[in-house]
Amino acid sequence: DSTLRVPERGNRIPDVLDEARWELDFLMRMQIPEGEPRAGMAFHKVHDAAWTGLPTRPEQDAEPRELHAPSTAATLNLAAAAAQCARVYAPYDAAFAARCLDSARRAWAAAKANPDLLAPGSDSTGGGAYDDGEVGDEFYWAAAELYATTGEARYRDAVTSSPYHTASDVFAPIGFSWQDTGALGRIVLATVPNHLPAADRARVRASVVSAADGLLSTMAGQGYAVPLPADGYVWGSNGQVANNGTLLAVAYELTGQRRYRTGALESLDYLLGRNALGHSYVTGYGARTAQNQHHRFWAHQYDASLPNPPAGSIAGGANAGLQDPVAQEKLQGCAPAACYIDDIGSYSTNEVAINWNAPLAWLAAFAAERD
Repeated sequence: DSTLRVPERGNRIPDVLDEARWELDFLMRMQIPEGEPRAGMAFHKVHDAAWTGLPTRPEQDAEPRELHAPSTAATLNLAAAAAQCARVYAPYDAAFAARCLDSARRAWAAAKANPDLLAPGSDSTGGGAYDDGEVGDEFYWAAAELYATTGEARYRDAVTSSPYHTASDVFAPIGFSWQDTGALGRIVLATVPNHLPAADRARVRASVVSAADGLLSTMAGQGYAVPLPADGYVWGSNGQVANNGTLLAVAYELTGQRRYRTGALESLDYLLGRNALGHSYVTGYGARTAQNQHHRFWAHQYDASLPNPPAGSIAGGANAGLQDPVAQEKLQGCAPAACYIDDIGSYSTNEVAINWNAPLAWLAAFAAERD
């Protein structure tokens, strides 16, 4: 408590949990209530009816907000997050933890009843489609979180019967993401006490360490130590770097071997400027930092009355795909690790996203707490 500058500091609850609660409340509000059709399912997303231009302050946004149809993937994401919520918040707020667990159970049951309700890739007006044609990994992650929280046999059986429980490729070289969540289930089972058979638990832990070894090998073969393969410079590559950095940190927690700690810290070094561009992707940290990240109202580059992003916001990073007009005009011929420009119009290299900032916060906490 009182380690972060958030309004809820000083309330005897860790500040990071105060902060995370905002998003958890949102996720649970996206769940269809009992008595309604498809009760327990989660709506896939909510956003403006059309793409909002830059710059736009939120109170000046004239576009109507739209709630999009529920999906199995979103429902399982809710089940997993809410199950972890129940486990983590229990020592601090028993009532909120119980609400989370109830939501997780209902989401799991609803997803089992609707296993193939997939969001369409065409639904990309006003916000990304976030489509996912394979939800077996989401089932595995949600089952792992529910089992870690409850210890119940039905969730254990869902874990052990999942092909993702024994798959050798659950840790992709590019890292896990919102679309590939199998690694999250494996990490939960490796780190949270549970009653899997000893040999199975040992295998799960060994798989995490083996994946970390692969990342260290990748880092050793590059001029800058970054846990990303040469073809890994995609949209949001910095999020992938940070996610892989957390995997290295978990391997350190499991083994105590310093090489994994070093790899995790080198991943953070990359994000903070030890990279091909000599550029810190995190606003406010470094001699040359991102300042003009793609955002609707952190838009000083377009409107001097509006602010730049606050310190601690991470840019998406190098993206060899060049999927926006600014990148296509100014970065043609770039080496993959150099395909980045600090321009508010370059949404494919300089966007801001919560799922990239989250592992950055995780890695920063690890660096601060593990000497």
